[in-house]
Amino acid sequence: MKFPVVGDIASKIVIAVNIHDSATKAIEQMLEYEHRHVVVEDKNEYFIISVIDILHLQEKKITLDTPLHALKLRKIPVINRHKNVLDTLEFLSDSVEYICVTNDDETLYGLLTHTDITSNIDPDTLMENYKLQDFLKLGRRMKWVSKDEKISDLISDMVDSGYDNVIVVDDLKPIGILTTKDIVRLIKTQKDLNVAVQIHMSKPVDSIGQSSSIREALNFLKSKHYKRVVVVDNEGKLSGIISQKELISLTYSKWVALMKEYQEELSEINVLLEDKNREYQTIASTDSLTGLYNRYKFSELYSSSLLAMRQRHNEMSLIMLDIDFFKKVNDTYGHNAGDKVLIQVSHALLKTLRNIDIVCRWGGEEFVVLLPTASLENAYTLAQKIKTYIEELEIDVVGHITASFGVAQVLERDDMQSVLDRADKALYLAKKSGRNCVKTCSEI
Repeated sequence: MKFPVVGDIASKIVIAVNIHDSATKAIEQMLEYEHRHVVVEDKNEYFIISVIDILHLQEKKITLDTPLHALKLRKIPVINRHKNVLDTLEFLSDSVEYICVTNDDETLYGLLTHTDITSNIDPDTLMENYKLQDFLKLGRRMKWVSKDEKISDLISDMVDSGYDNVIVVDDLKPIGILTTKDIVRLIKTQKDLNVAVQIHMSKPVDSIGQSSSIREALNFLKSKHYKRVVVVDNEGKLSGIISQKELISLTYSKWVALMKEYQEELSEINVLLEDKNREYQTIASTDSLTGLYNRYKFSELYSSSLLAMRQRHNEMSLIMLDIDFFKKVNDTYGHNAGDKVLIQVSHALLKTLRNIDIVCRWGGEEFVVLLPTASLENAYTLAQKIKTYIEELEIDVVGHITASFGVAQVLERDDMQSVLDRADKALYLAKKSGRNCVKTCSEI
């Protein structure tokens, strides 16, 4: 088995605009080529403007004639076209799903997307017995709405949460989908957004059964040219969404396992793998910004902790916390300040918790803490202590912040999603009660 060179699998046709062009020019390129993102060139640096960014401008009533250099755009990682595809591993945890591929003189050669990587993976090498229903236990969150919900009410929530699509359901069965690209098209054509989502949703929804394998999911993505798969149960009800990026992460894990079986064929990259091994292990288990566990590693640790709880007949609890008004921090002080807040809160959690407690950045401004041997009452007390600690933090530029907490006890019959759902409902109650407070699942 040989791993391809980046330049061999990169897309050489790149849809790009100049940093001095306007947001309108970017929208025109998105619509013409049906892309959700457009590359923005600034000499030898590259940025990206997405549909979410356009929606953000719309929400803040910023004119679309604004030049792109006046906006805070995300920078795209860059890799030389002669590099091995394994060198892209470090970028898989990045929120930007693109990598700019450059020539030796740093000029733009092409663009590497998750689709390019997926298209060069042979599904026969993947785990046939790894079913989507097992993968869904990792608790991936998604956004679904009823068919009567108004599009205008969805936009702000999609911008805040970073969702690029919502699934429209009727009796929990997916009947349509609305993407951020669809919303940009509606804005561009000045359609009325104060209407039910069913008016402009795309239908029907192509879905795949939760008993399907990873191989079948990859084939589904390739044949449909989709970025994600909508997964349903045996009754056709929505089970979850799995993105192309997550399937790629599983694929890379399988590649690593196969290396032991193909030592001779892989001899040319053994040196590279030794250098990458430690780095890959870190990427696979930790959040790149805070250094806390990511949700995949948390899932592994939850399983082992649950087994220990059952064997020893101990108690165990879980805390879910969310930084209050975090979007306002980013909008007011910038994303660098927002990153500082996330790092400070992470440090506060590590300082306040015990060595046996498991701390995870669940996504965005949300954190999850697993507390082995802790009762619901003890977890509530600890959450109150963390809340106070966070309140007293003095963060550069931002000042003081608060957080809301949901606490749930882990039961012996619980899988991870069950206890997360109870904690999430308690967290929702805390936010509904005015934020900066702690609620338990017993109060729901």
